[in-house]
Amino acid sequence: MIARAGAAALVAAALIGVAVSPARADTVRDLQYWLTEYGFTTAWNTSRGEGVKVAIIDTGVVGSVAELRGVVVGGTDVSGIGTPDGQTPVGADSHHGTLVASLLAGRGTAPGSGVIGVAPDALLLSASVAFGDETGSALSNDDQIAQAVKWAVNSGAKVINMSLTRNTRDWPESWDEAFRYAFSHDVVVVAAAGNRGSGTAEVGAPATIPGVLTVAGVDRDGTASFDASSQGITISVAAPSEDLVGVMPDGSYVTWDGTSGAAPLVSGLVAMVRAEYPELDAGNVINRIIKTANPDGHEVPSPLYGYGLIDPVAALTADVPLVESSPLAELEEWIRLHRRADAETPETPATVTPIVPIADPPLPRADSAQTLLPTPWTLAYITVPLSLTAGFGTLAALLGIGATRHFRRSTRVREQ
Repeated sequence: MIARAGAAALVAAALIGVAVSPARADTVRDLQYWLTEYGFTTAWNTSRGEGVKVAIIDTGVVGSVAELRGVVVGGTDVSGIGTPDGQTPVGADSHHGTLVASLLAGRGTAPGSGVIGVAPDALLLSASVAFGDETGSALSNDDQIAQAVKWAVNSGAKVINMSLTRNTRDWPESWDEAFRYAFSHDVVVVAAAGNRGSGTAEVGAPATIPGVLTVAGVDRDGTASFDASSQGITISVAAPSEDLVGVMPDGSYVTWDGTSGAAPLVSGLVAMVRAEYPELDAGNVINRIIKTANPDGHEVPSPLYGYGLIDPVAALTADVPLVESSPLAELEEWIRLHRRADAETPETPATVTPIVPIADPPLPRADSAQTLLPTPWTLAYITVPLSLTAGFGTLAALLGIGATRHFRRSTRVREQ
């Protein structure tokens, strides 16, 4: 079952409708800590991902929200239940694709306001996919993914973001062909590792496919996230996966956790590298990001951090020797060894593993000892029990995505 890798603990922040002093510019922008703490704003002096097409294989990207106007330059729907442009959200977690897109290539709403992606000059392609057991799609989850990958390659994507997981280490043979196709056309595929807190203790496909750039998640302190990440030997690098701020299809903002959000931060970095070094093939782009990652005192490679925390400035400016290996070579060798072994093994009845959204980490524990600290925001806007979002000074409802998903949205202040 394919699951999205990190709509984990989607919670709405009480952000809009609050008077913000001119000196702070915009509360939403203030919350995007990864831009400064990880050096993206400095790296923009070198590259902003100009013109690089990144395909988002997800639930559809709504390109009409303010941050994404003019960003989505192509789309398709492989589920059969969306619209041909890939911009109509599909499935139970239809907000997911737009959230991912805003973190990757959002352009804000005005100077200093709104959500800005890590690669704000990149271009997006949207392939809408319906996940789950009963989607209404005539195609299986696996077939939808295979078609989406091929479409992305044929549409000129140089990067593919996959914030989803099959929750199994193996994958269908149809994916062999699709990922071979991507790698043979020099495309970098970035996949989320999944979330431990939702039951994904080990990395699942596509993050287990040789040659894929797999992303784990860390908290504000750079420590492996207990709930909003998983572990495995295929992890390449780590990026923030907690207290992320994204844009919903209706233009409102939410804070959320999960490697679904960490993956587009890395996909954006790939776009930045590809824009700065157009001569580099996919293998060397991946190598540059891995070799410049910050191990932060951990073993390398680590099943929690891979080669370390991403370092955008170093990835764009460091002297990194070229390598000869390519993602295609890694996948070809795996297929040569393992598919032959599979063929020699007696067949067992096939089971269908549908692709579904990655389940969310458990809801925060209700604790009577937790006190609600009064602030101007709580007094003016909050009518339900809330907890403090650590490190932000904003308040988030203790509501996550479950069988029935509820989350508190803030009314968006739209452009005049």
